[in-house]
Amino acid sequence: MLVVVRVGSGREALMRWWAGWGVVAGVAVLAACGSSGDGGGVGASGSRSSEPSAGTSASASAGSSGAASGSATGGGPSSSPTASASPAGCAAGHTDVTVSPGDAVERHLCVRPGTVVSLVLRPRVDDKRWAAAHSSAPAFVLLSGWRVDSDGTAHTTLRCATVRPGAADVSVTAKTPDVAGAARPAFTLHVSVVPYPTQG
Repeated sequence: MLVVVRVGSGREALMRWWAGWGVVAGVAVLAACGSSGDGGGVGASGSRSSEPSAGTSASASAGSSGAASGSATGGGPSSSPTASASPAGCAAGHTDVTVSPGDAVERHLCVRPGTVVSLVLRPRVDDKRWAAAHSSAPAFVLLSGWRVDSDGTAHTTLRCATVRPGAADVSVTAKTPDVAGAARPAFTLHVSVVPYPTQG
């Protein structure tokens, strides 16, 4: 019986086997490296995307700080107290104004339309006496009932306009009795007639 052994074919098969194993091993190594690299990249990328950047964090903290300061200060600028306080303090109906020695020679008074003001001037401590009272705008503030008592106390009534707003200066003069010359202003009341605020 004749047995023929083909050494060349067996060697070729063995080489093909080794070559195939090498390819498989190379592919496995490359796949492992690739997956390891990709996984690290995704992890780094994921971690970066999940955390805000320093600029974003600073902006957010600045915004929250600004919002906190805005809420602490009550937001925008508030309204002016002077504009609202003056009309709110205006006298209405009837009011008395008394001038005593040593008081300021000028005074301001805010009233509502139709207000009646009783002006009383106490006796002077110098050699002068109250002489007369005048209104710079009778259409807004009309004077009536001027009189001077025997003790030197002067009285007059101010009737303010009932419709229109406006202003007038009420000047009271004084002079030395039995001395020639005109009486000079000794006290001035600045009256402002301010309408009632409108509703709605």
